[in-house]
Amino acid sequence: MTINRRTFLAAGGAVGISAAVPRVRADWQPSQRYPDPLIKIIDPSFAKYRLNLAKVERIATGMRWAEGPVWFGDGRFLLWSDIPNNRMMRWDEETGAVSVFRKPANNSNGNTRDRQGRLLTCEHDARRVTRTEYDGAITVIADKFDGKPLNSPNDVVCKSDCSVWFTDPPFGILGHYEGHAAKPELPTNVYRWDPKSGKLAVVAGDVDRPNGLAFSPDESKLYIVEAGVTPRVIRAYDVTDGTRLGKGRVLTTAEEKGTPDGLRVDVDGNLWVGWGMGAEGLDGVAVFNPAGKLIGRIDLPERCANVCFGGLKRNRLFMCGSTSVYSLFVNTQGVAGG
Repeated sequence: MTINRRTFLAAGGAVGISAAVPRVRADWQPSQRYPDPLIKIIDPSFAKYRLNLAKVERIATGMRWAEGPVWFGDGRFLLWSDIPNNRMMRWDEETGAVSVFRKPANNSNGNTRDRQGRLLTCEHDARRVTRTEYDGAITVIADKFDGKPLNSPNDVVCKSDCSVWFTDPPFGILGHYEGHAAKPELPTNVYRWDPKSGKLAVVAGDVDRPNGLAFSPDESKLYIVEAGVTPRVIRAYDVTDGTRLGKGRVLTTAEEKGTPDGLRVDVDGNLWVGWGMGAEGLDGVAVFNPAGKLIGRIDLPERCANVCFGGLKRNRLFMCGSTSVYSLFVNTQGVAGG
């Protein structure tokens, strides 16, 4: 039986669309100048990625902690999590309408799509990774390992072989704001879910509170933000046989330059990283080349937790700030699977 995926997506996945939430407030306005001064060229190599006639726009506001943006090109809409408000939100590209996609949402965090276009979601409160089927049904991908409950899955990506890779720090069980208080029973692992066997395997057990993750364009490397060290670092792992990770190395260290969180990668291999909680003026997105060199920044008025690429040509960067969602057209495209 074939189910019309576009109909499902346009209808909000059979979970209903509530009345629109408040639109963008008037206390922040995009720059009146071209090129936008919020887009900073740190290294000359970043200049080609800046569109001189594109500005940072705020497309939604009114969240408590926005996370996990994911683009649905077939429906032309963006979904993201508002973790403390226990809901997932939706923005429609054609109309600009903002609405509630799912509530309650088990304090969802990271989201992506699998290679069949279905929504994958990390849920703090239920301590699991789920897949939303075309008819709106929820399938549990993973909620336990070795018979013990996961901590609180944080971010997720889908590889071209349809395997699902996700991080499992304890942030959602440290209190009742982004989930519920509970005692961790497992280390803070990074997992791979095998689509054929349905089994989980630990691919990285040496990362203290792994956070955002993303594959390089050729999937030969997996980048992971390590949040349990001070300063935070972004690690790079070689992918072996497509299913395992070699020994990790530090690609870049935040030092006094703030806090990396979620990230996505463009077709040239650059890392676009949500950033914040550092010195004043460092909130936004930091862009690193594949060697780990900082080449550019996008300044935002609040910390950015995570990003994704979308739009008709996958050249629109969506950025989840603390209470708002921003976008910027850039002169590159995001890779698939994130």
